[in-house]
Amino acid sequence: MNSSIQQTEDSPFKANGRFGRLSFAAWNLLLAIFILALFILASIFFQSSEQSDSIYSGIFFFSVVIYALGLYFSFVFIIKRLHDKNQSGWLSLLVLLPIANLILIIYLLCAKGDPALNRYGNPRLTAGWEKVLGWIYIIIIPLTFVLGILAAIFVPAYQNYIERSQQIQIEQNHQQ
Repeated sequence: MNSSIQQTEDSPFKANGRFGRLSFAAWNLLLAIFILALFILASIFFQSSEQSDSIYSGIFFFSVVIYALGLYFSFVFIIKRLHDKNQSGWLSLLVLLPIANLILIIYLLCAKGDPALNRYGNPRLTAGWEKVLGWIYIIIIPLTFVLGILAAIFVPAYQNYIERSQQIQIEQNHQQ
């Protein structure tokens, strides 16, 4: 095999190296699941303990630590994906800007990486499980937006229906 197109395996937790689209999506899904699990465990733990100022301080500190870890790994994944496009990791700072962050993430999920050696190394092998999780994540993203839009439409409409039916019941009770 030609060394210019030889694929490598590198650590997903280090900013050097490259991530293909499905690896990027898979690791972001794993990060989201991990952070969600930590927040659920923290809420269970802190809910079962007595409410005091020290508990609230602990919750705040734990939340900051989880957020910082999530932010760090998000940047690592974005940098690796930018490297796959033969672009500087400094472009990852666009994530901090509203609107630009959405455009960057869509770009990173859709744009094909360099198929051969670039200045950041050879393409990274995408494991089979990364392909499966990547496709799951890619399918979940539009479903989440659609469900969010539907919820934004139907929840207020349902609330209005409940309020009208309660008003009708009140009027009927007054007439009797």
